[in-house]
Amino acid sequence: MSDTPRIFAIGDIHGCRRQLAMLLGRIPLDRERDTLVFLGDYINRGPDSRGVIETLLEVRARCAHTVFLLGNHEEMLLEYASGGDIDRLRLLHDMGVEATLASYNAAMRDLRSLAFLPDAHLEFLRSLRMSWAHGPYLFVHADAAAEDGAGTDGGSPMRTADQLLASRRLAREDTLQSNRLVIFGHTAFETPLVMPDRICVDTGAVYGNMLTALELPALRFHHA
Repeated sequence: MSDTPRIFAIGDIHGCRRQLAMLLGRIPLDRERDTLVFLGDYINRGPDSRGVIETLLEVRARCAHTVFLLGNHEEMLLEYASGGDIDRLRLLHDMGVEATLASYNAAMRDLRSLAFLPDAHLEFLRSLRMSWAHGPYLFVHADAAAEDGAGTDGGSPMRTADQLLASRRLAREDTLQSNRLVIFGHTAFETPLVMPDRICVDTGAVYGNMLTALELPALRFHHA
């Protein structure tokens, strides 16, 4: 085992509790020394959002170093509950919130109050961080340079590296201003996207593909 503490960054889970459990069982984690970073989008679309959050709470209790980032799916849920904006409700429909409600045996009428969420689950969602920087790495849910419209949840659910490389946003000079390696999720690729200044580890688990973790500093991938 390496003397250097490692970081394991896990991509978008979207209710895929079974794959999350498999992945956690496969990564060579030292629970006292290593850090687990979850990049957001734990809920919606997949079959067991409740089970995912329960698993993440167990991870937080067992592991000494954990970081949980806010995904746009969690952010949209909290924003709708806060303001009741009908446009956000429409977006939640598009984002597959019905699957989350079903995992809690809740109905659409319960969405505004979030009363269907156990207190520990609501506290977890409200505690999520926007980003985390550590050494040469910056962890965020969505890399603005790579989105190219993906943040609307429209279009094809899976993208290829060639599609991203064709993005006009990646050609902009400001995509290279950070001196940190950016680790992100949000935009689903068939395999991890690896570029000199950024790595995407959302590999579309909820679309029938694999769930991915990136091990740093080894730049090694683990899948389930």
